[in-house]
Amino acid sequence: MDILAFLSQLAGATLLLLFAVRMVRTGIERAFGPRFQRLVTSADHPLRAASLGTGLALVLQSSAAVAVLVAGFASSGAVRFGVGIMMVLGADLGSALLIQILTLPLDALVPVLLAVGGLLFLKSERRDLKQAGRIILGVALILIALRFLREAVDPIRDSDLLPALSDWLARDFVTAFLAGAALAFVMHSSVATILMIVTVVAIGALPAQVGLSLVLGANLGSALIPLWLSRGMDAKGRRVLWANLLLRGGMAMALLVPAQLWAVALFDLGLGAGQTLVLVHIGFNLAVLMIGAPLRGGVERLVRLVWPDPPAAHAADVPSHHRSMLDETVLDRPRLALVSLRREVLRIAQLAEEMITPVLSLYARPDKATVQAIRAREQLVNSAFDGARAYGARLAQAKLSKAETRELRELLDYSIALEAAADIVVKNMLALAKEKSDKQLRFSEPGQHELEEMHARVLANLNLASRVLISGDVESARLLLQEKDEMRALHRGTRKQHLKRITAGERTSLHSSDIHLETAHAFKEFNANVATVALPILFREGHLRDTRLTEEFEDAPPDRPEVT
Repeated sequence: MDILAFLSQLAGATLLLLFAVRMVRTGIERAFGPRFQRLVTSADHPLRAASLGTGLALVLQSSAAVAVLVAGFASSGAVRFGVGIMMVLGADLGSALLIQILTLPLDALVPVLLAVGGLLFLKSERRDLKQAGRIILGVALILIALRFLREAVDPIRDSDLLPALSDWLARDFVTAFLAGAALAFVMHSSVATILMIVTVVAIGALPAQVGLSLVLGANLGSALIPLWLSRGMDAKGRRVLWANLLLRGGMAMALLVPAQLWAVALFDLGLGAGQTLVLVHIGFNLAVLMIGAPLRGGVERLVRLVWPDPPAAHAADVPSHHRSMLDETVLDRPRLALVSLRREVLRIAQLAEEMITPVLSLYARPDKATVQAIRAREQLVNSAFDGARAYGARLAQAKLSKAETRELRELLDYSIALEAAADIVVKNMLALAKEKSDKQLRFSEPGQHELEEMHARVLANLNLASRVLISGDVESARLLLQEKDEMRALHRGTRKQHLKRITAGERTSLHSSDIHLETAHAFKEFNANVATVALPILFREGHLRDTRLTEEFEDAPPDRPEVT
């Protein structure tokens, strides 16, 4: 029973730690997620990239999240390899510095953090304050989880099991190294893994020398996490992650034997075993960054040689999401037919994303090939929409249940919204970009940044909408509709700031006024169409009210549903 009690307490503390780290990360992503794209793609110098990676890892509490983000932009060509690898190595250092912060004696702050975070999260109506409350609560839960972890491990320090395990790992440092790598990979969080190792070593439950091997192994496991998460990505994006594994994992393995020889000297410095491990972890990642900086060119050539770009596709090859997903053979089986239709609507969303992604670049530099590609995708959207509508009409002739009929209607409604969003890109935004080029106008620097932020938020919301379409998750649907409100606020904000610049006599803003305002409005309308996928989900769950009208107008026709 003692061992079962220990395992249950250890599992509870570990899962609470993982949950708390994730809670902080999701709070930050929801508050600032759309701005990360602009930050990552704006880094144009290796030193700036490294410092940006460090900062992002401190904010997101995850070097793996930063690595996957960078890999995605590297895959699209928005981030060069040299800049990308420096950003990833900087993120590794940032996660190490975060561990130092979280291991400070902050237990006395837990009640304050819980009270402040709870009040903000539960009582605040503002989205930014609510997410700030989520972040503060997450930090408090991390500290609580670490205390639970110490309390869970402390009683078994004098048992027969732990000393035997410690002696075995101390003699077999290779097994300890592999255990650290496996633990980090399974937990999918180097921060949580190393916090746990440091906590257990600090209370004397494991020898410091074993902790050293575990920490080095955790660095290898941490480099494997983004590779696993990006396994569906192309070679161009994953090369940055393979380079990180080569540098970070290779150095961890190279230092494994020397670390055993230096262990006595390291832990005789009088800093305490836990603090020494944290400093070793920071020093290791700083060393990897400093060594990787001058070697990034050679490493790029090596990974490009081992993982080359795939051969260019034949002109006749068609990407899978450019082909219809509608299966005519399952029309007599409504459930399968609805799955087929949902895949087709998801394909339309992907095509709409391909249309909106490059559109802002046309405002800066006209490109005939990009315009032609956007127009070609609009034709695909129109064809897919026509096909989905005809497929739905034939499916409606089958014997559908009430739930299936409702699902069919919702999918067709969303396909209409996506087709309207695609029209906004072609009929409005391409025309505005052409007008700006023809008249040789330019946006003011603040105005350009405002439009870039709206564009980034639209792309983030498209991804969120696709997840809602697939999963039907209520929380994600609520978040998507909240993002719609945020986009409206951004639109009001940019219009207000633009008018201020005009009244202040800024000629650049005055000349480009119509194009700036109409582009901002187009982004808002595109986003509104994308967000409609959330409405039926929230309405069914009782998260929407039928009307915005006040009580004295209850007999009037209802307005569109809105979040309560």
